Amino acid sequence: MQQMSKGANIDLSGTGAMSGPLTVALSWTDPSGAGEADVSVLLVGADGMVGGDADFVFYNQPVTADESVRLLGKTPTATGSEDQILVDLSTLRSDVQRVVVAASRYAGATFGALDDLRLAVFDGGGEPLLAFDIKDADTETAFIFGELYRRGDGWKFRAVGQGYESGLAGLAADFGINADDSGEEEASPPADAPGTAQPEVPAPVPDAAAAPGEAAPSGNGQGPKRVRTAKKKTTVPKAAKVSLAEHASWQHARLFPVTGLRNDQERETRATATLLAVMAQVPEFGRRLTARFSAPAGTVQTFAEASFKHGDGKVRPDGVLRVARAGRIWTALIETKTGGNPLKAEQVEAYLEVAARHGYETVITLSNDLALDGEHPLKVDKRLLRKVALRHLSWAEVAHEADMLCHHDGVANPVHAWLLSELLHYLRQDSAGCQGFRDMGSAWVPVRNAVTSGTLRLGDRRAMQVAESWEKLVRQLCLRLSGQTGLAIAPVLRRRRDGDASVRRLQTVTSLVETGRMSAEVRIPGGGPVMLEADLRTGQIETTVEIPAAERARSLTRVQWLLRQLGDAPPELRIEALSPGRPTGPCDLLKNLLAEPGLLVPEDGKPIASFRLTLSSGMGAKRGTEETGFVRSVDTAMDRFHQEVLQVLKPEAAVSEAKSPM
Repeated sequence: MQQMSKGANIDLSGTGAMSGPLTVALSWTDPSGAGEADVSVLLVGADGMVGGDADFVFYNQPVTADESVRLLGKTPTATGSEDQILVDLSTLRSDVQRVVVAASRYAGATFGALDDLRLAVFDGGGEPLLAFDIKDADTETAFIFGELYRRGDGWKFRAVGQGYESGLAGLAADFGINADDSGEEEASPPADAPGTAQPEVPAPVPDAAAAPGEAAPSGNGQGPKRVRTAKKKTTVPKAAKVSLAEHASWQHARLFPVTGLRNDQERETRATATLLAVMAQVPEFGRRLTARFSAPAGTVQTFAEASFKHGDGKVRPDGVLRVARAGRIWTALIETKTGGNPLKAEQVEAYLEVAARHGYETVITLSNDLALDGEHPLKVDKRLLRKVALRHLSWAEVAHEADMLCHHDGVANPVHAWLLSELLHYLRQDSAGCQGFRDMGSAWVPVRNAVTSGTLRLGDRRAMQVAESWEKLVRQLCLRLSGQTGLAIAPVLRRRRDGDASVRRLQTVTSLVETGRMSAEVRIPGGGPVMLEADLRTGQIETTVEIPAAERARSLTRVQWLLRQLGDAPPELRIEALSPGRPTGPCDLLKNLLAEPGLLVPEDGKPIASFRLTLSSGMGAKRGTEETGFVRSVDTAMDRFHQEVLQVLKPEAAVSEAKSPM
């Protein structure tokens, strides 16, 4: 992988890239735990301007009409979240000279407040080609990370690393776009700052031999273009239909039933066929999944149980995925596991050999396990990966994409929305074996017992296994909550070294040895980050959030402002009032505070700046998802906190009350 510096450029044809679309990934660490940024892409012509509305790809318009550029969205990872963009250079219009990759923040947030700004480019097989680390971000609210630009018959990449203090509106205006939020069908990007000022830093300088038109954007005298939102999409209604069943025991007929599944082989066969059928019939869903593997945009066809000759015998992958685009066919073999069945190295290696022999691009493994830090969960002979990519997908990620389309982003065809809802119903049935990560592993019980007895020590390999399982559980929790809410929910990183998996897991092991606790912080947009903590010594799971207090004159009215919102919250909710510069303060249970709010007022008269809310739940002892299992208890604790506490809080009320006359 080529590590680039600001202003440098590289010829992509010399990077040894595999054929197929490129994936551009933007990532950062947010020390505050509350901020976020949105990516955007501009397709720029020789005049330095976009050619039309469709050439501005952003959160309201995530894909070009020809699917040459597609935003893949924010994906929760073990280290936070990552924004990925699929760019198919072979299908870009000939008049597009540059593909500018940028991001913007809002509500006054700047890129200088983020750590570890990074752009990385991957080839069609998922192999990293180059990386660009940005270390000098400051007050910018929009940032150009880099750009792909034509050079003769090929493409080059330039590391830009320059920004705007006028946010998305300023960036868009400089490329000839009017980010107008007026009108019902107009896009409404967040207004980071008034006006559409020009960038605060010089535009990127092309390399000495750059062709005309590769210079930084400049005005061309044309009027500003208008960015419109995408067409209205169909989602599944939230309200359930009135049931006509005569008895509560009657079950609705399902398109994909789970009845009659007698063994693991039948579960794998039905799960594979169900998923592949929906991918082929629902274009938006099929494209979201195939884009993860750098497949081109095109016609998707899927096949189950195809047979291939291998050595003296035959192998039969669970499925075959083929995508046709412009006379070219991209092919992937699929190996599926359900329940707790592990992937087998010898089986996957056989499929890699078959794929290489037939000129196929990828082998995809699908199971309930999750891949962390971009590493495939299965170790195979690396020599087999020279011609064929090996990619992994979790059933939890499949459900996440279906959930987002079915309930939030929508699809064009109402029947397709129903198909996705049937797929989701199937995946969520215990008998299907597709629920995602659900087992803390064989190390869980010994480590839990060692924590209880005080005998756990650093260097225990089983503790490192538990730390890795904890990361997978938290990542899946973020995927599930994102699918339920439509929000970009992801783990929070506050320190630069947290991005290193070994350092991160050692921190978890150290915490287990010293305090018996595992913790994680989860960012939920619209509120403060939630601290999730499992205490193995007390058998309790705590969920905690800190919210700012309303700016009222008296501390008592600030307490009353909070209690009015929490009237129906769990009575055992613990509330602590925090004054500026103090880590602790008056604390009591909600059931007591509803009767006597003054218990939270500091005795020394210090104002209340924020409130810390904590809810404790019992922790399951077993390793799996049964009623008394640890995985289920973590899911239940976070769901309860989200539904009964976070969703009833209105942090924005603090702002409105602060602005109202006393």
